[in-house]
Amino acid sequence: MNQKFEDLTITKDGQLLLAKAEKDQVETVWERHQAQQPQCGYCDLGLSCRICVMGPCRVDPFGEGPQKGVCGADADIIVARNLCRMVAAGASSHSDHGRDLVEVLAGVSEGTAPGYRIRSVEKLQRVAAEYGIETEGKDPLPLAGELAQAMMEDYGMRQKQIRLVDRAPQKRRELWQKIGITPRGIDRETSEMLHRTHMGVDNGWQSLLLQALRNALSDGWGGSMIATEVSDILFGIPAPKPTTVNVGVLKEDQVNIIVHGHNPVVSEMILKACESPELLAFAKEKGANGISLSGVCCTGNELLMRHGVPMAGNHLMTELVLSTGAVEMMLVDYQCIMPSLGTVAACYHTKMISTSDKARFPGMEHREFHPDTAEKMAMELVKEAVSNFTHRGRTYIPVEPVNAIGGFSVETIIGALGGTADPLLDAIKAGKIRGAVGIVGCNNPKIKQDYGHVTLTKRLIENDVLVVDTGCVSVANAKAGFKVPEAIEMAGPGLKEVCGALGIPPVLHLGSCVDNVRILVLVSALADALGVDISDLPVAGAAPEWYSEKAVTIGTYFVASGVTTVLGPMPPIAGSMNVVKLLTDGLKDVVGATFAVEPDPEKAALIIRRHIEGKRKALGLAALDV
Repeated sequence: MNQKFEDLTITKDGQLLLAKAEKDQVETVWERHQAQQPQCGYCDLGLSCRICVMGPCRVDPFGEGPQKGVCGADADIIVARNLCRMVAAGASSHSDHGRDLVEVLAGVSEGTAPGYRIRSVEKLQRVAAEYGIETEGKDPLPLAGELAQAMMEDYGMRQKQIRLVDRAPQKRRELWQKIGITPRGIDRETSEMLHRTHMGVDNGWQSLLLQALRNALSDGWGGSMIATEVSDILFGIPAPKPTTVNVGVLKEDQVNIIVHGHNPVVSEMILKACESPELLAFAKEKGANGISLSGVCCTGNELLMRHGVPMAGNHLMTELVLSTGAVEMMLVDYQCIMPSLGTVAACYHTKMISTSDKARFPGMEHREFHPDTAEKMAMELVKEAVSNFTHRGRTYIPVEPVNAIGGFSVETIIGALGGTADPLLDAIKAGKIRGAVGIVGCNNPKIKQDYGHVTLTKRLIENDVLVVDTGCVSVANAKAGFKVPEAIEMAGPGLKEVCGALGIPPVLHLGSCVDNVRILVLVSALADALGVDISDLPVAGAAPEWYSEKAVTIGTYFVASGVTTVLGPMPPIAGSMNVVKLLTDGLKDVVGATFAVEPDPEKAALIIRRHIEGKRKALGLAALDV
C-alpha cells in the first residue's frame, strides 16, 4: 500500500479506496485539506472577526500590529465571541433536530404522519410524567399530543428552566442556579447568545463564556435530550443487536442504498420501503438478489441502534464509499454532509437525493420528506434506486465486513445490571473498573482517520476503564474489533472479568452524536446512587478527532455538567490566553470540570487515567497505579 494513504487513515478499506479514488481522478476531503495549506493563522487562533462590516478585523498575536478591532474589541473579546457563536450554532443544530422529531410526534397524535407510530408506550408515559402530564388511563395518541406540546414549550415559552434539567443531580442543579446558568429555554439561550455577540452588546469575555455554558446546557439537557427521547418513543428503545461495519457491508449482487445525515425521520421510512415485498420482487426483476441498506454517520447509527442495520463508514468515508461504484443511491438529510458528494457521485452511477427542507446540496436531486408524505416518498425513491441497479458498472468492494454489537441504551445497560446501577458501582468501588469514559465526535482530516479514536480506546480498556461511544467514533471502534464480546481479551483483568460476566464488550455503543445525552443520564444515575455530584465521579469525556460546531457545544455541555473533557484538535482560542486559562483551568472552580487539549491519544489516555485516579482518591476508593 502507498505510504501516503497509510498516513491519512488507519483503516484498510479507507487506504484501498483512497488509491482507487486517485486512480479514478476523484478529489477527496484530504486533497482539499492539503490545497488549503497554509491555513489562516489568525483564524486558527480565533483572532479574526467578521461580526460587522467595519471589518474584517484581526489582532496581531505578536503584538506588533493592531491589538484591537475597529470597534475596540481586543483579543479576549474577539476570541470569546467567536467561540460563543460556535456554541450557538452547535446548540441550534442538535436542538433543531429535536424540534423536527417533536413535530413528527405531534403528527402521529393527529393522524397526519402515516407510516410513523408510537413504538414505546412505556417511554411515552414515563417522559410525559416527567413533564407533569397525567398519564393514567390515557390512550397513547392523545398523550403523545400533550407531550409534543409540552416539549415545544421548552423551546420558546417564558419559564424558569427547561423541564429535563430535573434529571441532573440536585447538587449539579443547585450549582447551575448559583452561578446563573440554568437553561431557561432552548431557543431563548441560542437567541441570547447571538444577541450578546452582536457588536456593541456583551463585551465581557467572562460573561460571554458563562452564557455559552448556559446555551450548551439548553441543548444537552434540552434539545438533544428531547431528540433522543422522542426517537425512542417513535422508533423504539435501542437494545443490543449484532451488526457489521466497514465498506464490506455493500453487496455485489444487491441494490445498495446508503442513508447519511442525522435525523431518523427519513431513514426509518427508507428502511421500511427496503423491506417491502413489492420492492424486493421488483429488485429480483432487475437482476438483484435483494436490497441492502446501510448507513454512514449518525443516521446510520440510529438505524444500527434499533435495527442492526450495518454501517459502511463514518464522516471521512462518505466520499470513499461512493468510489466503490456499488452504491445505487445515497439519501441525505442534514449535518456533516459534504457538498462535494454530488460531484463524487457524478463520477459513478450513484443517484444523490437530498431530503430536508433545511438542506440543499450541489449535484443532488431534491426530494423533500414531510411526515404526511414520507412513507410514499420512501417507496418512490427506493424503487428508483432499484431501477438504477441496471446502470451499475465495475465495482470495487475491497474488504470483508467486521462483526460488531450496537444498541446499548441506558435502559438496556441498567437492565443488564439487574435493574440497578449498583453492580457497576460495586465494580468501580472494588477497582475492577477504574472509571468510565465517553469518547465522542467526528473525523478531521488534520488527524489520521480513526487513529485518535482507536488508540485512545485501546489504552483505556487495557487499563480497566469502561468506554462508551457515539457517532463516528463508534464506527472506528467497531472496525477495530472492540465491539464484540471476544474483545474482552483486549481489556484489563478487572474490566475483562466484569464484561465477561455480563456478556458485553468493553466498549458500548450508545448511538448517534445526539445520543451523547444518554451519557449524561447514565452519569447522573451513578451520581445519584453515590449521593455525589457528577463532577465527583471517576469519569471523563474525550473527542479525539472532532471538527464541527456541534462538537464544541457537546464538549461545553459535558464540562458544564461536571465531566472533564479532553479534546484532540485545539479550538480556535489560542489567541487569548485568558480564555485558554479559563477553559482549561479556571472552570474547575466554577463547574468542577475543565477542558484539556492533547492531540496525541497516548498522552490523552494518560491525562484521563490520572484524572480518574484523582477522583477515586477523593471519593476514598482504592487507589490504582496510573
